[in-house]
Amino acid sequence: MNLTTDEIQERLHKKGYLDLSVSKDIDLVAEINRLKKEKNAVILAHYYQEPEIQELADYLGDSLFLAQAAEKVAADIIVFAGVHFMAETAKIINPNKKVLLPDLKAGCSLADSCPPDEFEKFISKHPDAHVVTYINCSAEIKALSTIVCTSSNAVRIIESIPKSETIIFAPDKNLGRYLIKETGRDMILWDGSCIVHEAFSFDRIVALAKEHPKAKFIAHPESESQVLDIAHYVGSTSGLLKYIQEDKATSFIVATEAGILHEMQKRCPEKTFIPAPVEDETCACSECAFMKLNTLEKLYSCLEHEQPEVILSQELIDKAKLPITRMLTLG
Repeated sequence: MNLTTDEIQERLHKKGYLDLSVSKDIDLVAEINRLKKEKNAVILAHYYQEPEIQELADYLGDSLFLAQAAEKVAADIIVFAGVHFMAETAKIINPNKKVLLPDLKAGCSLADSCPPDEFEKFISKHPDAHVVTYINCSAEIKALSTIVCTSSNAVRIIESIPKSETIIFAPDKNLGRYLIKETGRDMILWDGSCIVHEAFSFDRIVALAKEHPKAKFIAHPESESQVLDIAHYVGSTSGLLKYIQEDKATSFIVATEAGILHEMQKRCPEKTFIPAPVEDETCACSECAFMKLNTLEKLYSCLEHEQPEVILSQELIDKAKLPITRMLTLG
């Protein structure tokens, strides 16, 4: 079978290997808005996306908000400007809708740290345990779970389980340690982590805080314990946003993916936000390379060609939906 160049590019694009070529003369913002209306599509975007994508989103938020939004949207097509596990969650919640991800290679180091076959062996050693999994995991891991949580509702999820019951928490060991401290529960932790949040340098943060003595240091709970121990506030991305709006401080050192700074500056233009430094002194802040794979060009191509699409088996959807539904019921 002889394929044209365009057909080859289309097949490769479906597998997430490359972009379809986009003319430089196209007004991408106008075309994306046109296609959304024409195809009855909505864009869900995470705070860690590039600012121009955040500005185009119909729903912008953290993992919990976006999961809740995915449950309610009436559109025919959901374009998820985030990473793969987020788009999977949207598909699980909306099995009859078309869910698109601008770049299928937009994965997650934390999700990758928990292979399903190894995790299944791990939980089999504790057959009576409740398996609580952070939403930053694959659909296969969710299917092995009792209930899913996000950093916004994790404390509430843990506290909903009777104290006499055993809990396995996965995949993030740093978030798990934080939850043990917050809830007093003795949980069995999977040894996974996010390379973005583990990149922060404790020593460089301390030095930066000395340079900005009036700045408050705030951090996401996926960061390492020693970083969290010196934070004025620890919370999810939505929690961090709420804190900077309500606190009287005028400057903040922020330890999470740097994409959040765009929304922080929009909400509090009079305040100063400083990205927390990482171990690599050549980098000014910690960015998720996977999140940044999504671009306006890919967003346009994704809507234009309705590819690449997130496809999951009905069996996997059925198994993974129950723990997500339990989370959404608790709020």
